[in-house]
Amino acid sequence: MHIAIFTNNYLPNPYGVSGSIESFRKEFEKMGHTVYIFAPAWKGYEDENPNVFRYPSLDIAIKFRFPLPIPYSHKMDKIIAELDLDIIHCQHPNLLGLAASKWARKKNIPLIFTWHTLYDQYTNFVPFVPKKMAADWIIKKAAKYANQADAVVVPTLSVKNIIQKWGVSNENIVAISTGVDEKDFEGADGESIRKKYNISEDEILLLLVSRLTEEKNMQFLFEAMFDVLKKKSNAKFLIAGGGYLQKVLEEKSKDEKLDSRIFFSGEVGRDQVKNFYAGADIFVYASKSETQGMIISEAMYSGLPVVAVNATGICDLVIDGKTGYLVAENKKEFSDAVFDLAGDENKRKLFGENSKKVAMENYTSKVCAKKMIELYERIKTKK
Repeated sequence: MHIAIFTNNYLPNPYGVSGSIESFRKEFEKMGHTVYIFAPAWKGYEDENPNVFRYPSLDIAIKFRFPLPIPYSHKMDKIIAELDLDIIHCQHPNLLGLAASKWARKKNIPLIFTWHTLYDQYTNFVPFVPKKMAADWIIKKAAKYANQADAVVVPTLSVKNIIQKWGVSNENIVAISTGVDEKDFEGADGESIRKKYNISEDEILLLLVSRLTEEKNMQFLFEAMFDVLKKKSNAKFLIAGGGYLQKVLEEKSKDEKLDSRIFFSGEVGRDQVKNFYAGADIFVYASKSETQGMIISEAMYSGLPVVAVNATGICDLVIDGKTGYLVAENKKEFSDAVFDLAGDENKRKLFGENSKKVAMENYTSKVCAKKMIELYERIKTKK
């Protein structure tokens, strides 16, 4: 099968959508399929993959770098016109989403759309526009796009109810998560991380892997972690990831006199993130903006118990009382859950083993890619 993926967000941007695309691409190619990626140009970055094609872009940096593609290109039109494609899979309803729908119509092939984002949670990235206005506009646009697609993929089942309330009436809505690439987690070296940050064997390492931005609910999480660290003298907190809130959070940690036990790694390379998971004892997460939360799947695959706010996407992954705790957005409830696991080694071990088992059965890239190909084949047959 020849698959074209259109995306406004791709490498070297390390976050969600890019990771999802790469996870599926690698597995599709292992299965013998051909994948073409159409993405915005990123100045200074060279693709190793010859099947990646770049639309011209505007190099925008609003809080972090995010090139915006220009969805019109004679060069790209010529390339796409010559490709023999079976499926077009678009990751966004705007910009290159326009190019994707145009070429799906021209070639009379199925258009699949993945609804990656709870758009009402990401309006902090839209400058000069009131948040509600920005959210209403993009949700309406995304719903219209979804209704014109041959199928809509949501990363987790809980997202389906939300987008239906937002106006998506498409009957082909399928939940397919992004899987963990098991190869990326081979040879994890947790000891190197504990040694680097001076975490002794008898200390409990709490881990967050995340972009440090508003929609990730950082202020709440840090306040809960401050409470845990004050109560649990042998606990430390490591944050893997960067973002515009990092300096603010560093200052808050100093104000609480906890900066000697809170560590900020900054951006972490894909080849290193496995070591952070392997070195930790408990994974903590408070975001309410996820449609899946790929890092939760990764933490579970790495055998970590998870404490998270009970929110869309996350609630589909974490099994409360079995692989971790799902709690309300309440500082005491969150910190009490972390404190409970931090003080009970046997429970940490049991929850971690359960996490690993659930992730291996349901959230590996091989399992998820197989589900996606089955969807492609079913929709292609109906077209």
